Amino acid sequence: MTDELPAAPGFLAPAVRAELPGLRLSWLSVEARRRASPRAVRSRLRALSNRYRGAGVVTMRTQPIPHAYRAFFRQTGLDPDATRVPSEEVAVARLLQGGLRSQGLPDDALLIALVETGVPVWALDGDRVEVGGLGIRLSAAGEPFGVSGYPLAEGRLVVADSRAVHGLLFGALAPGHTVTRSTRQMVLFALGVEGVPDIHLEEALWVCHDVLAGA
Repeated sequence: MTDELPAAPGFLAPAVRAELPGLRLSWLSVEARRRASPRAVRSRLRALSNRYRGAGVVTMRTQPIPHAYRAFFRQTGLDPDATRVPSEEVAVARLLQGGLRSQGLPDDALLIALVETGVPVWALDGDRVEVGGLGIRLSAAGEPFGVSGYPLAEGRLVVADSRAVHGLLFGALAPGHTVTRSTRQMVLFALGVEGVPDIHLEEALWVCHDVLAGA
């Protein structure tokens, strides 16, 4: 993908739409590369660390956005107390580590977007993504996970385009599809579920975009 695009809705396979109403994906493209985070980004992370205190982390699951993702996890067979939703996973990591640690860009941009909005965002190497964009569908039996990844079982919820599977829904990204030092254009995507307004997805993407574009 060569041109920077505004945020766009991803496709949703009919079978997925029927089974999981409210599930959706939004994505956008940004020219950016993997590198160390500048001082302003690291300072922003330190400031965001102060949002998390022990009692607040325990009660955050009752807040609307984390609660919506927890409900979706249960709906799809995941125990959110064993496999934490992204915002809770970050909050627990912050308590264990004593702060939000900088991992460089784009990781810090993704983290800032998650902490500020509660919506998880992932980054792909833009050269791996088909021009038509991303969406959510079910995997076919034996379909490769990425260009040369292991074969998937039938019926997995995946993030894909017309050419390849790029990631498991709320899970790992495909080998060879992640951002590397040679990446010059990234595709960011955010996942929403029932109970999470569209404006939160848009905000998460643009927070991440602004950090990457302004750093």
